[in-house]
Amino acid sequence: MGTMLSSLCALSCVALTATPLPQDPARPQDPPRPNVVVVFCDDMGWGDLGVQGAEGYATPNLDRLAAEGVRFSDFYVAQPVCSASRAALLTGCYPNRIGIHGALGPSAKHGIHADETTLAEVCKAAGYSTAAYGKWHLGHHPQFLPTRHGFDDYYGIPYSNDMWPYHPESPKAWPDLPTMEDEEVVGLNTDQRRFTTDLASRAVDFIRREASAGRKFFCYLAHPMPHVPLSASARFRGTTERGLFGDVIAEIDDSVGAVLDALDRAGVADDTLIVFSSDNGPWLSYGDHCGSTGGFREGKGTTWEGGVRVPFLARWPGRIPAGAVQTEPMMTIDVLPTIASLLGVPPGERPIDGLDCWPLWTCEEGATNPHDAYFFYYHAGDLEAMRSGRWKLHLPHRYRTMAGQAPGSGGIPGRYVQRATGLELYDLLDDPHETTDVAAAHPEVIGRLMGLVERERAALGDRLSGVTGSEVREPGRLDR
Repeated sequence: MGTMLSSLCALSCVALTATPLPQDPARPQDPPRPNVVVVFCDDMGWGDLGVQGAEGYATPNLDRLAAEGVRFSDFYVAQPVCSASRAALLTGCYPNRIGIHGALGPSAKHGIHADETTLAEVCKAAGYSTAAYGKWHLGHHPQFLPTRHGFDDYYGIPYSNDMWPYHPESPKAWPDLPTMEDEEVVGLNTDQRRFTTDLASRAVDFIRREASAGRKFFCYLAHPMPHVPLSASARFRGTTERGLFGDVIAEIDDSVGAVLDALDRAGVADDTLIVFSSDNGPWLSYGDHCGSTGGFREGKGTTWEGGVRVPFLARWPGRIPAGAVQTEPMMTIDVLPTIASLLGVPPGERPIDGLDCWPLWTCEEGATNPHDAYFFYYHAGDLEAMRSGRWKLHLPHRYRTMAGQAPGSGGIPGRYVQRATGLELYDLLDDPHETTDVAAAHPEVIGRLMGLVERERAALGDRLSGVTGSEVREPGRLDR
């Protein structure tokens, strides 16, 4: 594939702390495979990190992670919504390739297909112990649960924390929200103030156990927060100027600190790749209970930058340079193939969309993104936007916005209004906030990008254009 995504700037990765990797001629070219920890939050915006401008609370542990590793300024999720976003992270596929759209609810009768390869199964193929703690959201029936898709251990909730009887404006009565241990329900409507610290404690115990036994491990810590309803434990509630939202982020930050401390105490910090990110941008209708896009346009549920551009931090001491900022784009679909390459195992038998981007993580001189474009779908397979190099092309579609609307407060959402966009082109290098449509000035760019769009439509479809797509696969269906 081409490298048009690499044209953003000549120097794409800079070390802010000027801490280059040691130049040790005795260092082996192929170091031992790392343990892997992925921390994935829910609805945390690009601007919700201290190092990216958050106000009203501090994130010292996340800032430490950025200082000791690489921070991607232009990292994307494949879709700005829960299930689809997680499907991309865990399979390396655009979600519509594998039939996962939107946010699966308690009535859903489908989920991740048994033949799809997850990141956990990649790690299992390399001999790793695996665990998932937190929100799953790829199907709640037994055949879709983490234990059927490569995870040895699971504790958490099967879908979003607002899918329960206490939702303030649910269009229908949700059933009780189950907390699960492996495949058993161990609680209903669990006090959500326990979630963040309890899940982090599970991850810490898993790290200690596996490290003490000398086993390689993969830990997936998927916090349900800061998705509403917001809840923080007594230790954090009322501790920040930002109110409950800031308290929730402070507790998430503390959980990252607990994981970093566990790696240090177990003596495996230098042998562990830790990644931090979020499933989409902030849910803007919730006002004081949502986060910040950092100035990017719109939020969760849209394919504007505020909906799909999210935080991404990665640390592996000695392999990833400290204090680096990578401005080349990357997407969640690239995480699985990149880690698979590090572990020396194939990313699965079925075709995927992600590519190995390890040279971007390490800021290798001259490294460029191997994709010629990234594509942004939403709803049930609507191709709404794409990015290629400095250019972001929006295809005609409707989207929701809070512009001019009263924001929500105290956990009660405000009301979105619907807007429509035509065929619009934005230069993200000069206009990262997507304020000025420059389509009329660049017909040749439009022509080139539309060629890539048509190629994508032929492969993965586009409901807006009535194209099915020749490479779309079925999700798993509930056994009858």
